[in-house]
Amino acid sequence: MQDALGNVQSVLLLGATSDIGQAIVRRLIGARSGTRVVLAARRTVSCESFAEELRSSGTSVELLGFDADEPSSHRAVLDLAASGGDLDVVVSAWGVLGAPQDSLTADPMAAAAVVRTNMVGVVSAGLESARVLRAQGHGTLIHISSVAGERVRRANFVYGASKAGSDAFMQGLADSLVGSGVRVLVVRPGFVRSKMTEGMKAQPFSTTPEKVAEATVRALRKTEVTVWVPGLLRFVFAVFRHLPRAVWRRLPV
Repeated sequence: MQDALGNVQSVLLLGATSDIGQAIVRRLIGARSGTRVVLAARRTVSCESFAEELRSSGTSVELLGFDADEPSSHRAVLDLAASGGDLDVVVSAWGVLGAPQDSLTADPMAAAAVVRTNMVGVVSAGLESARVLRAQGHGTLIHISSVAGERVRRANFVYGASKAGSDAFMQGLADSLVGSGVRVLVVRPGFVRSKMTEGMKAQPFSTTPEKVAEATVRALRKTEVTVWVPGLLRFVFAVFRHLPRAVWRRLPV
């Protein structure tokens, strides 16, 4: 349960090696000690250094195995995370870009794997997270989406479609939870300079994990249900969304 000042007391990070997810956790706990953080990742050894960083500041850290591609395991992971006490915030922060679009076009199985991770896993873990938070009667599920799903580009349409699907799912989940005490916050960043995009050419309106975290925590403390990072992208995509398809295809985006 959040304290009298609205500070988060417990966080579950699903996809604990995510640069964005880690930045959000840092921003949520700030300089306070005593916060409980559960880091869930496919390979827990990969987030050991982050766990030690948190522990050094007085944070209680637990590590759990979590595989987005194994939906049948998600209930046990959420139940185990919740067994240590209520969860104020669950952060859904995993995803894959996959191979370049030309390669995915030639390899439908690889394309399906991208969708499985970015959408199927989100549906399963999202429903399990909502179940746990609803039983508590409070909590927020933060989902890291992407502007790529707002209007899918032919240059990466498999990835964009997977993000569009997961974003739409989270919006529907948010509506279904109205009145339950549980909230869903969808975060739509543009191009983020992180491990995931290392070596790629930065796009217009690019941002950093720290900027995404700052905007996310600011939105969490308000009543927003969707946050764009940077905020200007909300207006850019309001235009993109309504462009005729023939025009959209010609844009260098």
